[in-house]
Amino acid sequence: MSKTQLLVRPQQTPLVGTVYVPSDKSISHRAVLLAAIADGTSHIRNWLPAGDTIATLEAIKGLGISIEIQKESAQSWELTIHGRGLHGLQPPSGAIDCRNAGTCMRLLAGILAGQRFPTILDGSEQLRKRPMKRIIAPLEQMAALIGSEDGRAPLRIQPNSLEGISYEMNVASAQVKSAVLLAGLYAHGETRVFQPGPARDHTERMLTAMGAQVTTDENWITLSEGAQLSPLDLTVPGDISSAAFPIIAAAMVPHSQITVANVGCNPTRTGILDMLSSMGAHLQFANQHVTGGEPTSDVQVAFEELHSTQVWGDTVVRGIDEFPIWAIAATQAAGNSTVSDAAELRVKEVDRISVLAGELRKLGVNISEHPDGFTIAGPTRLQAAEVDSYGDHRLGMALAVAGLAADGPVLIQDAGCIHDSFPGFVDTMQALGANMAWVS
Repeated sequence: MSKTQLLVRPQQTPLVGTVYVPSDKSISHRAVLLAAIADGTSHIRNWLPAGDTIATLEAIKGLGISIEIQKESAQSWELTIHGRGLHGLQPPSGAIDCRNAGTCMRLLAGILAGQRFPTILDGSEQLRKRPMKRIIAPLEQMAALIGSEDGRAPLRIQPNSLEGISYEMNVASAQVKSAVLLAGLYAHGETRVFQPGPARDHTERMLTAMGAQVTTDENWITLSEGAQLSPLDLTVPGDISSAAFPIIAAAMVPHSQITVANVGCNPTRTGILDMLSSMGAHLQFANQHVTGGEPTSDVQVAFEELHSTQVWGDTVVRGIDEFPIWAIAATQAAGNSTVSDAAELRVKEVDRISVLAGELRKLGVNISEHPDGFTIAGPTRLQAAEVDSYGDHRLGMALAVAGLAADGPVLIQDAGCIHDSFPGFVDTMQALGANMAWVS
């Protein structure tokens, strides 16, 4: 995508209204994969048609699964997936192209390890560079036969009888855990996974909603042998990571009051809501319900004076993607807000600590870096400036929200990357009254 500029002007009026945000990508991936091996027809509403999830959809179609699209828009699709059971997948005509989707490759490897036919999982040049040993190692312990290019794609999977294992992860990983549990559907004996800390539990929740026996005892997750999966009837909730941007904008702009409807509130993902609550943000939850095992709610937020907070430990893990936008909230909070235990931020799309600090300083923010986090002194009246997303979609949206609290225009360069995760971001913010627009 060509470089695109986003211009944000100081917000003179409250943000008001009700909006929806893009559907959760992690749940969208898993819904297609598990519906394919369910016994019967699943109905998936509000499914996210992003590049990565469409790669998963096409991969499953290539394995002989019939999928109908009833309603199609840029924001969401409604799918009918005719599942063929655990052993109903068909051999593909060639290598399965996972494109750039690591989630597709890692989770599908677990399913394909238990099939009665060989497959090859391949993808883009970028995906070929990403590490796959983390899933190959436990799957091989289950007797899976997987060839690779020194632990990278393409993955060549041969049929074999799988055995359940007890696997202890060194680092909590939702994708590793999911690959093992999905392979466990085909294994003799129970399959157990130990996670040393919190990790997203979408796979366990969806498996349980479909009738599998999954139990959690402290840090051990156990899948019983002999599961058969019932079809899904699921409305994919909105992504909490996307919802964080309008939520924090409303928490910062005086007299604002908004609702973000149908937001996934899985406790493994709601670190950002806990951080905001600890800063005194006014949050309320309505229409709470469960869909496909996932807790979902309308999140209501109103402006409130914010105060500083300290963030570390498990909260960091449960909100790791939200720190660019949390940093903007911290600029408006009274006192010194600090995050630690977040060294992972340095190996995201960019070094999010260093780049975030550099761009916020252009806006007049007093921010100091640490090896595993940063400290922001607030509150700060942000300054007009020209800033850059560095191709990081979350940083681009965070800087856009910051512009609402500035004393003059903020021009964000290379903002087209925002479309990577939230293609309707500017439209959504404009619907609330935000003073921002594309300029090229």
